[in-house]
Amino acid sequence: MKQAAVGFRVHSGWSALVAVSIEKDEPVVLSRERVHLVGTFIYKFRQPYHTAERMPLEKARAFVDESLVEAKRLACGALRSTQKQLSNKGYELARGALLLASGRALPDLENILKSHALIHTADGEHFREALRHACAACGMRIASFKERELLDLGVKTLRTKREKLLRRLTELGTGLGSPWTQDEKYAALAAWLVLAEAE
Repeated sequence: MKQAAVGFRVHSGWSALVAVSIEKDEPVVLSRERVHLVGTFIYKFRQPYHTAERMPLEKARAFVDESLVEAKRLACGALRSTQKQLSNKGYELARGALLLASGRALPDLENILKSHALIHTADGEHFREALRHACAACGMRIASFKERELLDLGVKTLRTKREKLLRRLTELGTGLGSPWTQDEKYAALAAWLVLAEAE
């Protein structure tokens, strides 16, 4: 089977998911979707730590834990579905790439909820954790890249110029229709880099 990788760029309650393969030394997009990581797509659930901030600590802990269980379940379902679709087309999806914001470690829940900046960070990390879990559950190895370093890493790893790389990422979406935003471009690049580093 041909090798494929999937890249994720996470937002509050959802993630861009782009699966890529290399054909004749060029990346090809095999699949592109926006995966919901909450069952009910409203602020209360999309921003679990913001919601928990207004709760007593034990209730907040239970709410965040329940939210993570649901996010993991939805992430696993989406990833297994993608693996199955690609397998039917002759591709093995065994690698993933996750984009990080700061990559800084978080304190315990009580201290997170005392800091608005940490609440923002925790909301993003919450859904990244669900995707890490899903990759492990699906037997996939996952790499992490700091988003602010992604383009520089792409230039170095792929031995190309920044302008050419940006143009290529835009061209990857040709024929796919909307959406093909920075979310999809960066997720695609992360997947491409995982495949390039595996060669």
